[in-house]
Amino acid sequence: MASAASEGNGSSGKAKARDGFSSRAAFIIACIGSAVGMGNIWLFPYRVAEFGGAAFLIPYFIFVALLGFSGVLGEMAFGRAMESGPVGAFAKACKMRKTRNGERIGRAIGFVPMLGSLALAIGYSVVVGWFLKYLASAVTGELTQVADTGAYFGAMAVDFGSIGWHFVGLTLTFAVMVLGVSRGIERLNKVMTPLFFVLFVVLLVRVATLPGAGAGYEYLFVPRWEALANPTTWIFALGQAFFSLSLAGSGTLVYGSYLKKDVDVVSSARTVAVFDTLAALLAAMVIIPAVFSFGFDAASGPPLMFITLPAVFQQMPFGSVIAVVFFFAVLCAAVTSLVNLFETPIEALQHELKLSRGAAVGVVAAVAALVGVFIESGSSVGTWMDVISIFVIPLGALLAAIMFFWVCPKGFARSQVELGRGKPLGRWFEVLTKYVFVGITALVYVLGIFFGGIG
Repeated sequence: MASAASEGNGSSGKAKARDGFSSRAAFIIACIGSAVGMGNIWLFPYRVAEFGGAAFLIPYFIFVALLGFSGVLGEMAFGRAMESGPVGAFAKACKMRKTRNGERIGRAIGFVPMLGSLALAIGYSVVVGWFLKYLASAVTGELTQVADTGAYFGAMAVDFGSIGWHFVGLTLTFAVMVLGVSRGIERLNKVMTPLFFVLFVVLLVRVATLPGAGAGYEYLFVPRWEALANPTTWIFALGQAFFSLSLAGSGTLVYGSYLKKDVDVVSSARTVAVFDTLAALLAAMVIIPAVFSFGFDAASGPPLMFITLPAVFQQMPFGSVIAVVFFFAVLCAAVTSLVNLFETPIEALQHELKLSRGAAVGVVAAVAALVGVFIESGSSVGTWMDVISIFVIPLGALLAAIMFFWVCPKGFARSQVELGRGKPLGRWFEVLTKYVFVGITALVYVLGIFFGGIG
């Protein structure tokens, strides 16, 4: 496999010139930051409460384990092997097959996850603008004085309703990204990812002291076993695990391309899956008991974050302080995810068009601003995100899996995953990756279309 790897990787001189993460810990923290996002915070608590409480966690944990030990480690190893994002990685995988026009075909296919990542980032940046607006309102005390939180959100989530905050979010994000991987993305994640966990632990302690919080914990974690007999529970547990782990054939693959060869991706994938799950559980243990304590509906999505919780903070002792802590913590999760999404198109411009880092960031920033400004209403950005997450994101993950586990030569995926490990993988690897993961990913794509989204 040495010759195949060399063909996929390119020259060693090129590898040395490529920016990258300074350590395994930095890489893992960045991957955790990319995975921990809105799915953990505004969707997971609702899913657990809706589909059987603690019973929902059984299929969820099963799917996290299956996907973590197949898809996550696969995307990490694929990016590292090819030292490129999806466009370059797919091209090199097809070139290794030595088929006519294989490199060109692979490059064209690689645009699917790349454009999906860009499109999702454009929608996500609108939401980041909303978080900035709410954080500023919480700091000034305005948020806890609002008479109607629904009307307050409605006035912002309209066409061209948050241009200023939207552009502030983009400016802050790209100011970090122009510094590169080691000086920008890595340093951002080293601060914001741990801070997210610390702040949510603080919130957890505060919420536990609220009267009536016990009912929320009971609703959340007392298992309703009959839910396991409902296929829908398993379907949405699969969707929650899949999207929460950021499987898209783009972000994790790109971060993997910046990873050193001596890092064990199996243990790295396991760590990312564990901390992503902890983040989701933390969010659930903060949000559901707080909502229950004051008798509100635990809706999912933007209504929970921007209407229900601000109303909860208004009634909570020291609610203005809690609101600041909460929205800052959520902003940490949102920005680290946004950086990961934007990195895929930026890397593609650098790798494929040989643009400088600054020029690539400038092009992506211009596209994000010009397109994003037209989808600032709640309905527009919601539709935009639904279309991308249903039709493009799982397709990107499926294409990346096919490229790495099927198109690359036999044994190549195993050899790349085993780099940095002290012992070889068992026979389970090919079965779990080539058949189980590829099959599950195809199923996620079909079920997402059928149900109108499952994650």
